[in-house]
Amino acid sequence: MTVFIKTTDTGNYRWIDARFELHNPESGRQLYAEEHVKGAVFWDLNDDLSDMASNAGRHPMPSKEQLAELIRTSGLTHEDTIVIYDQGGTAYAARAWWLLKYAGFEEVYISKIGFEALKKQGIEVSTEPTSYAPSKIDLTFNDAIYADQEYVKKVINGEELGVLVDARSAKRYAGIEEPIDPVAGRIPGARNFDLEQLVKNKQFIDDADFSSVLQNNEPAVIYCGSGVSAAGLYAALAKKGHESLRLYTGSFSDWIRNEDNVVEIDRDDQPDPSDDDSKDILARLIEEGFSGEMLMKKFEYEKSLIGKKQ
Repeated sequence: MTVFIKTTDTGNYRWIDARFELHNPESGRQLYAEEHVKGAVFWDLNDDLSDMASNAGRHPMPSKEQLAELIRTSGLTHEDTIVIYDQGGTAYAARAWWLLKYAGFEEVYISKIGFEALKKQGIEVSTEPTSYAPSKIDLTFNDAIYADQEYVKKVINGEELGVLVDARSAKRYAGIEEPIDPVAGRIPGARNFDLEQLVKNKQFIDDADFSSVLQNNEPAVIYCGSGVSAAGLYAALAKKGHESLRLYTGSFSDWIRNEDNVVEIDRDDQPDPSDDDSKDILARLIEEGFSGEMLMKKFEYEKSLIGKKQ
């Protein structure tokens, strides 16, 4: 499958600007206002590519109705050939790309290079906001590339064929560190391939080898922390010919919101605090109202913080 393309053609393509920064959510919109590819519309990760009112993870997937509204107000049709860019080497464009694939678009691609590189190659830019007449497009959603929490449980229980692939760093996968989510670890049985391995000079590399985690004929569910980096890994796998892929859009942050869900950690890599430390942590968490499986998850995470301080 052709996923990434390199073009500066603004006449024959519809462009989407998906620039974003997790630690500065307004940056993408500000950068778009300053300068963007001529004719590009702006799609914001929080406002457009997520339903932040949902509790299904940190960047919950928009509903079909919300996505349809976004596509129509952007004036997109099935006749368009679409290219999406971000700052380069990030997964924000891939998130938008996956959502359009989910909505049934065939001719949609990710720019192989980011905005600054596109400018250096001479692409036309503009400082004027872009708007199009709304379209009346009918959408047929492809649920075969989507996974929710219940589907992931079926994979774990052997009710659905497939493997889980975690796109986070090795340390987050192992449960050694967790800088964002309140619980450390991974979804049981998951394999690991850090998306950052695929990025060099703000581009996704061409010669990625996934054979250590996934064979071409293996069905797979891809996840990360909130469903964004996972979209980047999904895109890279699709480019290499993997066809039976699903994206768990809620990802680990959705998985851990259910206190009945189990997480795995690499216990050999966990610190071994003293009994007094363990007792103090457990007493405090119980006092704070944690109980059951969530208590155990939080307990393991708090113990890992002790190891960092030692």
